[in-house]
Amino acid sequence: MFHVPNIHLPRALLHGCSGVRAEAADPQQLFRELRAAIEGRFSDYETQLNNMETALNTVVGGGFSGIAALGVGGRSWGDQVVNSEALAALRNAAGKARAQIDLTPQAAITSVTPGGGPLITPDRVEGVQLPRRRLTVRALLGTGTTGSNMVEYPRQTTRDNQAATVAEGALKPESALAWELKQAKVATIAHWVPASRQVLDDAPQLRTLVDGELRYGLALKEETQLLLGDGVGTNLFGLVPQATAYDTTGQPAGASKFDVLLRAVAQSEAADLPATGVVVNSADWLRLQGLKNSQGRYIGSGPMGQVMPSAWGLSLLLRLSSGRWSLCS
Repeated sequence: MFHVPNIHLPRALLHGCSGVRAEAADPQQLFRELRAAIEGRFSDYETQLNNMETALNTVVGGGFSGIAALGVGGRSWGDQVVNSEALAALRNAAGKARAQIDLTPQAAITSVTPGGGPLITPDRVEGVQLPRRRLTVRALLGTGTTGSNMVEYPRQTTRDNQAATVAEGALKPESALAWELKQAKVATIAHWVPASRQVLDDAPQLRTLVDGELRYGLALKEETQLLLGDGVGTNLFGLVPQATAYDTTGQPAGASKFDVLLRAVAQSEAADLPATGVVVNSADWLRLQGLKNSQGRYIGSGPMGQVMPSAWGLSLLLRLSSGRWSLCS
């Protein structure tokens, strides 16, 4: 029985206590009804406190099994082991025995929806771009500007040098020189990719990537045109189509690629066009680096060397696409 303190009747009535009739005329009757309502509330609170105390004792005394008894999170693994049929069979077995008990997690949180998947945020790193070819030919040539679609230049075609020693009073020999007017067309190399203004504004990195890819495409096509352009249509007239073919006359049998390169340098020198560099296919150059002498030693610097690519005193410019070699004068 709870002790009910004295309650000011008008205030209790104003707060709307349950079971009190404000229209009752007898003050004693109102007080009795108010007291009964309050005692009923206290009784309900006492019942709830007793239930909470019982549950708390169960949890403290029973551990995870107690939690499972309350229905929180399903049956624990310990409870599953204790109450499993395999454990019961193991207890009843005579002598040595072995039991396997499969445990089933209850409401496990996983990386899939509706578990913890929505809470996992992926990391975004820099993108992986396609490989880019080494560009070297452009660096061999000079640069200039023009405001026209055609560049004209004179090219000497004749040098008949008749210079000689002469006696006093004798006629001096006459030499002959001649030029021709040549034209080199200006070619436009261009390309584009469609992209909306919104995506470029929303993804600044995309703008940089697209710009870099487009510029690389221009440089790659320019390099190919400068080296291999055939001059037909809108193509430039490249170095290889204009070059004099290598003369194989007198080349000994079994000549190595280094021997061929040396003979090509000699032919260039004989034409008064000293070579300043060599454009070599990368695969050919790697095979040349693997050449060995009769004692099994590498001819070059070997796998541990860090020598810049060079042959016969000339710088080598490596290129991946063309299998032909060319000397640059």
